[in-house]
Amino acid sequence: MQLPPPPVVQAQYTPEKIVKVNTETGWNKEESNKNQQKVAVDFTAAKSRKVYLPAGTLWYDFWTNEKVNGGQEITRKTTIDMIPLYVKAGAILPVGPKVQFATEKKWDNLEIKVYPGKNGSFILYEDEFDNYNYEKGAYTEIEFLWNDASKKITISSRKGEYNGMLSIRKFTIVLPSGIEKEIIYKGTKIEEKF
Repeated sequence: MQLPPPPVVQAQYTPEKIVKVNTETGWNKEESNKNQQKVAVDFTAAKSRKVYLPAGTLWYDFWTNEKVNGGQEITRKTTIDMIPLYVKAGAILPVGPKVQFATEKKWDNLEIKVYPGKNGSFILYEDEFDNYNYEKGAYTEIEFLWNDASKKITISSRKGEYNGMLSIRKFTIVLPSGIEKEIIYKGTKIEEKF
């Protein structure tokens, strides 16, 4: 089965025109501008896209948290600002603050999205953001483990240190079902059941 290309490489809102290029002379701008028509484009119109979800696991729609079985092709409605995005069961995704650059805001309150259905793990890596001290060991790692059978998240003790690191922080653990728990983390191991 041949899969369709993802929406990020195939235009959905504007018409694509193939421009032939001569290897000796290159792109002929005058020729490509001939017979060009102005096309009214409605960027608010909903479109759709076929997506194949690999077999052997559950998948979650990132936008709606809808659970979908793998091993099938589905059609997903899309908009100009929302491509099909599916997360594999067992994934742990950290979501930080909306920033333009790394040091714009503190990263002391991270949302940690956990997608049940399989065991999962993730290591949160942090350093000073703006130098090469990580090459000398100035960084931290915090491991997150999801045990699907017991519905338990384990946040391991912090490994490493660096100047200016956050010694206390808040993690908001969020499940697709809407269950949320805030955890105050002080660098030592914590386990929380859901």
